[in-house]
This record gives sequence, structure tokens and C-alpha cells, in this order.
Amino acid sequence: MPPVATGAIALSVALDAAVAEPPRRIHPVAWFGRAVGPFDRAWRRPRAVGALLALALPLSVAGFAGGATALGLAVGSVVGATVAGLVLFVTTSRRLLLDAARETADVTETDLGWARSRLRALAGRDAADLSPAEIRSAAVESAAENLADGLVGPLLAFALLAPVSLSAAAGAAAWMKAVNTLDSMLGYHARPVGWASARLDDAAMFVPARAAAALLALAARDPGLLTRARRWAHAPRSPNAGWPMATLAAALDARLEKPGAYVLNRGRSLPTAERARRGVGVVDRASLLAVLLSGGLAWL
Repeated sequence: MPPVATGAIALSVALDAAVAEPPRRIHPVAWFGRAVGPFDRAWRRPRAVGALLALALPLSVAGFAGGATALGLAVGSVVGATVAGLVLFVTTSRRLLLDAARETADVTETDLGWARSRLRALAGRDAADLSPAEIRSAAVESAAENLADGLVGPLLAFALLAPVSLSAAAGAAAWMKAVNTLDSMLGYHARPVGWASARLDDAAMFVPARAAAALLALAARDPGLLTRARRWAHAPRSPNAGWPMATLAAALDARLEKPGAYVLNRGRSLPTAERARRGVGVVDRASLLAVLLSGGLAWL
């Protein structure tokens, strides 16, 4: 089973490099988002409904992914590895997010309007009043946060369970992605129905966020970054997102800031285009380390 699990990770990485992501119309994560949409409304007992959603929807997705992988394994190990690799491919994202962050940072010097539009798609942030440097900061922050949410979380869940069961590993990756997607859609303070989703995501991402920070420090070849990052990691409201962002701020010796929300590495300048590109490069190397380490864990 270890070679099969490692082969599944290799397949997901190859597909990511080749096509980045499936078209939205056939992307399972987009389907899941459309399924969640009708629940985003007023409820008589929103917290009870939200708790039921947080429990049932990710488990349903995990059951489907794990069941499909089990059926594949019943046919043969190659088929099972292919199904598990497809599950990992649709539950992780590397190339698309890195390319988007890099492009957004680059065009701040040549086409500010396009950079603002690109940032809305990348980070879901209103960029109408942001300066070029603030847009670069947001792009770098998004790259760091997405390293944890979009790659390390599902990969780590898969790798930890792969030595036990490939089906369970695929289900765990799908569960992690579903939890994160549910939080991104419902987990806002103004939406009581999303309270349980937000708390579940906080718990699920506790280890992956800190693992992502450690990978960034390794990619920057400076383990001491974690000590410096600890000073700012709790500035964002999220108990987890601040760790990879603060580590990258320390690596770049630059200020990362969401106006009106938080400041990381106060006292430094916002990133130049060159530093922003360097920051995306650090995230890129950290993502490769995540893939290699997850392959090693799956092999154990």
C-alpha cells in the first residue's frame, strides 16, 4: 500500500503541473460549493443547523471519496491509486494559486486596474482603494495562507492515513477540503449558521497551519523565522492563518497588512514587486517540500 499511496500523490502533482485545476463546471469543489449555497440563509435555529451541516456535509464528501477509492482498489491497485490521485488533485491546489499570486504582484507596476481585479479573484478582497504595495502584500499573504489551506491541509490528512488505508486517506483529504470550503462560504461572524463550520476549520487547520509555517522557514533556510513570526502570528482574527503569513513576513523582512484588520512585522515597508516575487518563490519551494514530505509519510 505505501507505493500505491505515494503513486497517488505523484499523480496529483503531475496533474496539477499539467492542467492546474479542472474546469469549474466539472470541478467537485465547485459542485460542493453550489450544494452549500442554499443553506446560506436565515434559519430559526442557525447554530443547530450549522452544527448539522458541519458534521454531515464533510462526512458525506469523505464517504464518497473513500468509497470511490475502495471500489478502485477492488479492481486493482493501479485503479485505486488513480482514483486516490484524482481525489488529491481536486482537493489540493498549488500551481494555479502560485501563478495567480505571482501575476498579481507583477502587474501592480504596469496595470493597477488589472491587478485589483486579479486580487479579488485570488483573495476575495475588495481592492478598489488599495495601493500597489497593499495589493502586493495581499497577494503574498494569500499565497502563504493558501499553502496551508489549499495544499498542506489535505496532503497531511492523506499522508497520515495512507499507511493505514488508502480509502481512509482519500476520504480524509476530501473531508479536510470540505471543511475548509464550508468555512470559506459560511464561517463569518455575521452568519450564525457558519459558527460550527468556522470552529471546526479552526480545529482541523491547527496543525497544518503551523506545519506550513515550518515549511516556509525551511524553504527560506532560516528556522529562526518561526521565533520571530510568533510575535505577530496572532494579529489576524484566525488562530491559524497568521502563522504562515507571519513566517513569510519575517522571511521577506517586509510588512504584510490588511488595512483595518491586522499588521504583520510592523515597522518594515510593504513589499516591493521584487520582494513579493521572492515571497511567492519561498511559498513555491515550501509547497514542493510539502509534497516530498507527504510522499515520505505515505511510504512509512
